[in-house]
Amino acid sequence: MVYIFLATGFEEIEALTCIDILRRGGVDAKSVSITGDYTVKGAHDIPVIADMLFEEADKDACEMIVLPGGMPGAQYLQDHEGLGEMIKEFAPAGKWVCAICAAPMVLGHHGVLEGKKATIYPGMEDRLSGAEAVDAAAVRDGSIITGRAPGAAMEFALTLLEALKGKDVMEEVREGACVVCS
Repeated sequence: MVYIFLATGFEEIEALTCIDILRRGGVDAKSVSITGDYTVKGAHDIPVIADMLFEEADKDACEMIVLPGGMPGAQYLQDHEGLGEMIKEFAPAGKWVCAICAAPMVLGHHGVLEGKKATIYPGMEDRLSGAEAVDAAAVRDGSIITGRAPGAAMEFALTLLEALKGKDVMEEVREGACVVCS
């Protein structure tokens, strides 16, 4: 199971693209609200109804954490104590920890990017504590996957799918959705 964590002010295109592409590829992807409410408003005032609250999530069933960017959503994700504990548990265990746009700052804050290559929204590279900043749409380094910005949401989501289901499934979904990635 994959959990895509939602906080007030999340970047809608990043969260929903990941959920959509993963589900098309047969992955059990669930949105998880950290707000205490199922309805979470994104950065562009689009309300999204989460599948579950953080308190209902089963971290033992989760194989991948996905953090969408957007502000102030990424800051709220960074400040959430329970999510921080999950990230610090998952990364050293080699479980998938993924973030896009501003959200890789959360991974830097929790010290899981040390010695890794990562990308982040332009101008925020100093928030990748310990990582080598890479100018790319999506970067996979071990079990850490980072994405650059909203415009990279599709490529980031396809990278997540490939990590979980392999290149053949990813290519099938990419072709079915008529996606052309750089």
